[in-house]
Amino acid sequence: MPSPLIYEPIVRAALLEDLGRAGDLTTDSIVPADATATARIVARKEGRVAGLEAALSAFRILDPAMAIAVEAPDGHDVAAGGTIATLRGTARALLTGERTALNLLGKLSGIATSTRALVRAVEGTNARIVCTRKTTPGLRALEKHAVRLGGGANHRFGLDDAVLIKDNHIAIAGGIRPAVERARTAIGHMVKVEVEVDTLDQLQELLDLRVDAVLLDNMDPPTLARAVALVDGRMVTEASGNVTLATVRPIAEAGVDMISVGWITHSAPNLDIGLDV
Repeated sequence: MPSPLIYEPIVRAALLEDLGRAGDLTTDSIVPADATATARIVARKEGRVAGLEAALSAFRILDPAMAIAVEAPDGHDVAAGGTIATLRGTARALLTGERTALNLLGKLSGIATSTRALVRAVEGTNARIVCTRKTTPGLRALEKHAVRLGGGANHRFGLDDAVLIKDNHIAIAGGIRPAVERARTAIGHMVKVEVEVDTLDQLQELLDLRVDAVLLDNMDPPTLARAVALVDGRMVTEASGNVTLATVRPIAEAGVDMISVGWITHSAPNLDIGLDV
């Protein structure tokens, strides 16, 4: 899990968004301040757990003495009806933190579960499933961690950790060669360069340049196989575009090294998780 230095500000901001200026009007008017309760975090559907520590921090922030017993930690699969964690502490903290905790846990576990499905679909091939920068603003570190928990890998985290030259960069630069040459001149020796291509002709041009990876965008499996043959191990090959559970296996069998999937972070279905007092 990312450091608490990363996720605690996110959780605090989410709690503040929920509590506003007046606090939890419902809970505070109904539940005595000294009341205690026990609750279970329960999976309503089968899936892979991700983001549990971030979710639990919502309760710990509201009640630092909250007793928590984890039964299904991050990276573990949980059955429908299975208990993820049991909590005992002030009843107000349990009720007030419930939605913030479940929002995070459901979203991140959904990402891990969807990633797990894609990873299983390409088992036996050379391909790895990777995520993209199509993430929820503010949640990128947590969402990318959820991808790793699902068995996937991470693409670049931001604009500052690698060069990815896409079609618009190429159009403005006046071509692939000037774009690559300008990038190589500007960056340090530790920075990798990847270039997006749409056609085999563009790929052929790229083979004469010093790049580390090629993004093969929206190519069908037969074209991907031809592209992999042309590259012949000279750079990492990444396929992207129209990747679903139905298409990911044929894409992987084309021989690419990576398959990048945007939807596993921007629109993976939440895993249905509840809090039972």
